[in-house]
Amino acid sequence: MRLTDFWARLEEAFGPGYAASLARDQVLSQLGGRTIEQALRSGEQTHVVWRAVVAAYPDRVPARLR
Repeated sequence: MRLTDFWARLEEAFGPGYAASLARDQVLSQLGGRTIEQALRSGEQTHVVWRAVVAAYPDRVPARLR
């Protein structure tokens, strides 16, 4: 998954404002206690980060974006 696709999915699922906040502020246990931004900056693959988002927020991510 390209980084632009990742951000587009995150914004579609959470809205542009909340997606940015979520990526910056929310620590996910599925990412080893890192935020989305920290995981991506450290080189984590986008599909791995996306799976962590889906696992953390199964009710917020539409099935078509999974």
